[in-house]
Parts: sequence; C-alpha cells; structure tokens
Amino acid sequence: MAITAPGLASNLDVNGIVSQLMTVESRPLTLYDTKESRFQSQLSAYGSIKGAVSSFQSAMRNLSSLSRFEVFTANSTDSATVVAGAGSSAVAGSYAVEISALAQAQKLTAAGQTTTTSAIGSGATTTLSFDFGAISGGSFDSVSGTYSGAAFTSNGTGLKTVNIDSSNNTLAGIRDAINNAKIGVTASIINDGSAAPYRLLISGNNTGLSNSVKVSVSGDAALTTLLAHDPAATQHMPETISARNAALKVDGVTVSSASNTLSQTIPGVTLILQKTNTGSPLKVNVDRDTTQITSAVNTFAKSYNDLNRTLGDLSAYNAATKKGAVLNGDVTVRSLQSQLRATINSDLTGLTGNYTTLSTIGVSFLKDGTMAVDAAKLQSAIDTSPKSIGALFAVSGTPTDSLIRYSAAVTATKPGNYAVGVTQLATKGQLTGSAAAALTIYAGTNDALNVTLGGVSATITLAPGVYASASALATEVQSRINSATPFAASGVKVTATESAGAMTLVSSDYGATGSISITGGNAKNDLLGMAPVTTTGLDAAGSINGAAATGVGQSLIGASGDASEGLKLDILGGGTGARGSVGFSKGLAYRLDALAGSMLEGGGALSNRTDGIGKSIQDIGNQRDGLNRRLVDIEKRYRAQFTALDSMVSRMNQTSAFLKQQLAVQNNFNK
Repeated sequence: MAITAPGLASNLDVNGIVSQLMTVESRPLTLYDTKESRFQSQLSAYGSIKGAVSSFQSAMRNLSSLSRFEVFTANSTDSATVVAGAGSSAVAGSYAVEISALAQAQKLTAAGQTTTTSAIGSGATTTLSFDFGAISGGSFDSVSGTYSGAAFTSNGTGLKTVNIDSSNNTLAGIRDAINNAKIGVTASIINDGSAAPYRLLISGNNTGLSNSVKVSVSGDAALTTLLAHDPAATQHMPETISARNAALKVDGVTVSSASNTLSQTIPGVTLILQKTNTGSPLKVNVDRDTTQITSAVNTFAKSYNDLNRTLGDLSAYNAATKKGAVLNGDVTVRSLQSQLRATINSDLTGLTGNYTTLSTIGVSFLKDGTMAVDAAKLQSAIDTSPKSIGALFAVSGTPTDSLIRYSAAVTATKPGNYAVGVTQLATKGQLTGSAAAALTIYAGTNDALNVTLGGVSATITLAPGVYASASALATEVQSRINSATPFAASGVKVTATESAGAMTLVSSDYGATGSISITGGNAKNDLLGMAPVTTTGLDAAGSINGAAATGVGQSLIGASGDASEGLKLDILGGGTGARGSVGFSKGLAYRLDALAGSMLEGGGALSNRTDGIGKSIQDIGNQRDGLNRRLVDIEKRYRAQFTALDSMVSRMNQTSAFLKQQLAVQNNFNK
C-alpha cells in the first residue's frame, strides 16, 4: 500500500514545517490588521467630529436670526380680563387698558318646526346667499328682534352660497348643508319646548359690527319665508344677539375692534380681551426679555466649547504617557481649529451698534482655549444697548432712515455700509371711472366683468338689482372681485371707492403686479364710463451703494455683481433723493454656521478626510485579499516541495535498509 500521510514514511513533520513557514509568510496580515484598526479608529473619531460640528452648526443657525435676541414679554396685571403677548417688534412700555364691551357675533333664529326631519317646501332647488356687512341707521326692536328703517352695507368679502334641494330640505339637512359649506356662519338646532320646538339658529363665526349677516333666498317660497333675512327689508329670522365691536380705552385713547383679539392697537403686542373692567383699568407691561439675550450668548460660548473640547480630546498628546490621541497631529483637525478661531476673531464689517467685538460684551478666551462669558459685563451691555448685541451674532441690516426697512439678503451680499438713493416711490395700480356708475344692474345685460389683476384673470358676475348708491355698488364690485377664486388664490385684492358717483379701483399690490384692467362691454361702460383712466402701478426705483437697484413693488434689490448684490430694502415712504445708508452685517453665528456647513458638505474638509480614510481601509482590504490568494499558492508550493522531499527520504531509507540487509548477508557468507 502507498504511503499517503506526509512524513509517515520518513518521520519528517511536513505539516509542522509548512505551518511554521506559513506563519512567517502570513506576518504581513497582522500589519494590515494593525493599520486597518488605526484607520477605523480615525474614522470613528471623525464621526464624532462630524456629530459635534453638526450640533455646533444647529446652534449657530438658531443664533443667526435677530429674532433670537429680540424677545419681548407682555404681562397683564389681570390675566382673567386681558391676556397679553408680545412679538419681536414690540417696544417696552406700560399701558392702561379699560374694557367697556366685548366684541360679539350676530345670532339669528328661524321659526319653530315640529320635527327636524320633515320636508320644508317643495324640494325645488333653492339658493341661500349669505352676505356680511354692517347695519346702520333706523331702530332695533329687542322684543321682535327686527330693524326698522335700517340700511345694510356689505363689507366686501363676497357672497357665499348654499344650495338646498329635495335631498336636504329638512331642518337638519339645512343645518348640515350650511355647516358643510364653511361660509362663515354656523348653524345649529335648539329645542324651545313649544308645540313647534325645533328652531334653526344661525351664528356668525366672526365678531364685529361689519360681520352682521344678510340672507337672501332664491327659489322655494317656504324656504324664503323661513330663512330670508335682510336688515333693510324683510326679516323672517329675528336677531337674538346683535353683532358688536369691542370697546375699550388704551391710555385713555378710545379703541373699537371687530375682534376680541387686538394685534395692531399696541405695536408688536397682542391683547386678548376676556371680560369687561369698566372703572377698573388694568396695566399691560411690555418688557424686553433680556434673559433670552443672556441665554443666547451663553449658548454661543457653550457650543464653541463643546466643539473645541471634542477636537482637543481627539487630537491631544499626553506628555505623561507619551501617547497621542487617535487624531494627534492630524492636519484637518488643526485646520478646523484654526478656522474657528480666525472666524471668531474676524472683523465684523457693517456693524453700526455700540458693540462690534465679543470682548465688548464680556466674551473672551481663557488660557486653556475655552470661551468664557463675564456675566457682569454682559449684563452691563444688555442694560446699555440690547439691540446692538444681536447684530454681533445674526444677519442684520440697519438703515439710518426710519422709512426704509431691511428685508433680506443673499449669500453673495457682502457686509458693509451702503448709501441708499430713491428716484421713484412705488405706487399701486388703479382704474378710475370717467363717469358716474349706472346703479341698475341687469342680469345677462351689464352684470359680467372680465377682470385682470397683476396678470391673473377672472370673470365676475354682479348681483342684479337697483343699488341704493354708488358706494353700495362699489362694495358689491369689491366683494365679487376679491372673492373670485383666481384672485383669492394669488392674494391680490382691490379696494373699490366712489367719488361723485364715479368708481375707483385700487390694487392691494404695489408696482407692476398691481396692474388692473376691466373689460366687458356694457358692464364695463355702465360701471366705469366709456373712457376709464388706467394708472399703472410703479415699482420703486433707486440705487444701493451707487449702483442701480432692481425695483420690485416697494422693494429695492442690490445690483448683481455689486457688493450689495441681493440686499433687499423696503421703501415704505418718504421722498426721493439721498436717503441715508444701511449697515449690513453677517454676524459671528451666521459665519460659523457657514463654516460648519462648508466642512460638512460633500467635498468639504471633513467629508474629504473620511472619504480618504475609507479609501485607505478599502485598499488594505484589497491588499489582504491579494496576500491571502498568494498564501494559498505558497502553501501549495511548500507542501509539494516537502512532500517530494518526504518521498525522496523515504526512498533513501528503503535503499539504506536494502543495503544494510545485503551487507549483513554478505558478512554472514564470508564467515
């Protein structure tokens, strides 16, 4: 039988010899593992740095807006009567508030019905038209709930319609149809306990004198008798609660409001009226929340320290152990640390306030490289000029002219102080009738108008009838235009007025987007005369930094290629000519946000470094795979060589044994 186990015949340990030789040959694999482990540690460290930079960027982005520093509080001395709140445009002060009446919505009640499910009328298609406006003149009988000699003037928000037919001509069906239409009123049913107890209640959703309801019914007579309500004519639904404005005094000044929520009475302050306090005025105190400024500055310092600590811990050298951290001496980390310090120490061009460096508000670096905040010095700066502190950190624009407002900027806008000149103020487009408007509108004859506002077109249809005045007709025109879906969607509106019977329409938008045109044959001629005058809206015109700016509505936008490129200023009024200057600054938080973003984005320093480490790990893997393939071949070669040696030794041993045997035989023969 042939020998199959290597070394069995020769006593040569082939497996052991090959194993030891392969251990030597495999030694580079250990080096690869060591290198890969080091790179993996670096990759993990850079993951920690990316997380720290991302957290730092989020904090800086939050501090890049002035609103983070412009925080006000408003407190009422009696929150059960008035709840107060303040926005960033508020001004510190104290105000006396005395409320004599709360605003309320109108309520109408229909005649009672025996059931809520019995059909009312024939089921013929009937249209309920709801208009909202003010009731004036005449007298009101609180017993009957009706007006005598009163007039109703629409508020111009447009007619809202609800269709009733055989599918919903019950009291419950009418209620549901009105509520599903979401037209500004809410319908409900109450039971008054009488023989015909079920009564439909119509409640206005909006408070205020100008939100009384007029209900016109076209169609079924029974529905007309039940629901028609015109304060100036037939009133089948008595008024149980009248629409009313809130009445109050603020520092002795009489104020009337359609809503119990007032947001314009005190600039930047919202007042929510809860109940009256006649004879017992309360105080609303508006104060700057300086704790928010302190918090913002401390957040800035903490965010820097957190990032700086992460960078330091991952790149430090321990002199005692004579060992460095995983990223000790890493050029990318050193570059990031250097850029952070350079950005923080850079000049803030364009600042116009009292504080232009961190040190002036008590922020400085300690010997160990951490950032510290001197609380006393910061508080002194807050007490002296709180508005100036936000500009140190956020993007800000400060015009010297109070009728110019900084609106926005772009990445390309460079910090600086820029002169502002105005050659043309923005105007609104308008259309003025050349003759008094005809007060009679005939269906299908002069009721349809084709209206175009700022490039958006719609066809409107006026309600036919004889209008009491040109003012009433102007209100109808305004209402129909503003409620048209295309205009409501685009946000453009018109205001319609009349003078000596001639109507004027003025756009809500300034500039070219506020253009108005109306066509419609008889309707246009009867409404505006044969030759109405069109006044095109003008965009603002002027210059920023001496370069011609682009005018869009009331805004001037810095010219492309200029240092002021993209700087947007709103010209709110004033005259033409030189209008002072605007200081534009990109604060430290904005700059650090941009720096962090450039580090994190694809192609940035951190991404490039981690990509490079990943490539190194991949290369090691490829080298390891190549070496493993070579080791297989080497082992085969060693085994072949030592197997051959084994066979040769085996044969030599056999030959030796044979020779010994022959010599022994010969020796025996010689004896």
